[in-house]
Formats: sequence, structure tokens, C-alpha cells
Amino acid sequence: MENVKVAVVFYSMGGTNYQLAKWAEEGAKEAGTEVRVLKVEELAPDSVIEGNEAWKATVNATKDVPVATSDDLEWADAIIFSVPTRFGNMPAQMKQFLDTQGGLWATGKTVNKVVSAMTSAQNPHGGQEATLLSLYTSMMHWGAIIATPGYTDPVLFAAGGNPYGTSVTVGQDGKMVEDVQGAVKHQAKRTVTVAEWVKKGNQ
Repeated sequence: MENVKVAVVFYSMGGTNYQLAKWAEEGAKEAGTEVRVLKVEELAPDSVIEGNEAWKATVNATKDVPVATSDDLEWADAIIFSVPTRFGNMPAQMKQFLDTQGGLWATGKTVNKVVSAMTSAQNPHGGQEATLLSLYTSMMHWGAIIATPGYTDPVLFAAGGNPYGTSVTVGQDGKMVEDVQGAVKHQAKRTVTVAEWVKKGNQ
């Protein structure tokens, strides 16, 4: 069987979800996959970004990261999403990306994609679980197979124990409060494992 192909699709304003995406890439590669790290298109005007140093720094840091396309989703066996929380929901940038995948969905090309998601917020109860659930709702419409981490490894508890997907609190200093690197890598590897089962079952 050929290796599982993984698309890690993120949106990041302050750099946190870009870091989560890179850790997911490491975990997936350790599991022997081919990985594409991709960002969704920025919708905010340049004038707003220019007024926020952290946002501007993230835009610069990710300037060479390719923008995700429908072709990337079609290519992937598994998709790992990483997004910040916006009022208990995914950001408009990610929602817009999902909303433009009607062509893939209509032709059945989202069916049986294995998906998992990660998020961040400024407070432990700032909508992290709700954000993941909002993204997973779209995935149910896609006919995708949702692979959550659950409580499948002790490393998850050190990261806050979110069974829906790794989530991290970001302090006012812009730094992550919990140690989530191990949880992200575990989640990525678990997503790959489920994708391998599905790929093998479809052959």
C-alpha cells in the first residue's frame, strides 16, 4: 500500500496555529506519510494587519507557505485542521475555505477523508471545544471520518485533556500555557493510523 497523504491546513494570526501545524507535520512524517502544510487565504485587509505587530510577523513567517486548494484536499487521504477560536467558532478565513469546497463535495470527493482538528484560545474555556465541534459539523456533511484523540494516550492529559482535539491556551504574552507538542504529534499519528485503515479497507 502506498503511504498515506496528509494535508495540514491552518489559519494563524499570532503564530500559535502555525506552530501546531508544524508539530502535526512532524508527527505525521514520523508515521511515514507524505505531508503538505498549507494555509488558508487571509481575508483581513492589509491596513488592519499592519496595525498588529504579532499578526504582521505571522504573515511574514508564513509568506512561503502555499495556500490550500481543492486539489490539495482531493490529493489527501487525511486532513488535519488547526485554527484559533473566534467567539466559539472557527475563523471566517477557515469557514470561507470550507464553504468553497462545494465542487469537491458535490462529486463525492470529500467522502471518507479522515479528518482531525486542533485549536487555541486566550482562555481555557474560551470556546476551544465549541470551535472543534463547529468544524466537525462541516466534516459530517462532507461524509468525512472524524478521528479525535479521545483519551488514547497519557500525553493528552498534560495538554489539558481535550478529547475533541488538541487545544492550547495562549497567554497575554503570546506564549502557549500548556505543553501540547506531544499531544499534537500523537493526534497526527492517530489520524494517520485511521487513514491507513480506511485506505486499506478501500483497496
